[in-house]
Amino acid sequence: MLILVAASELHFILTITAPTHCAILTFMHAAQQQTQDSRSAGLCGDCRHSRRVRSAHGSVFFLCQLSLTDPRFPKYPRLPVLSCDGYEKKPGR
Repeated sequence: MLILVAASELHFILTITAPTHCAILTFMHAAQQQTQDSRSAGLCGDCRHSRRVRSAHGSVFFLCQLSLTDPRFPKYPRLPVLSCDGYEKKPGR
């Protein structure tokens, strides 16, 4: 089980292993967490049409802005996206 707790700019990731009396605590800066989220999203991580959305509970989703005008694209694609007709790399990445 993974538990992600955000405290200002520092994220704490607590990995609870079986048996539950054993745990590993990892510290990660917000910028590192964002990079990790982008990598795990596949193409959406650096697509100019995607927007990173964080829920009130701390979950991260990638919104495909092409979905607003083209029904072929899902609003929140299943990740990681490995192929997409609408993919365009963000400038400067």
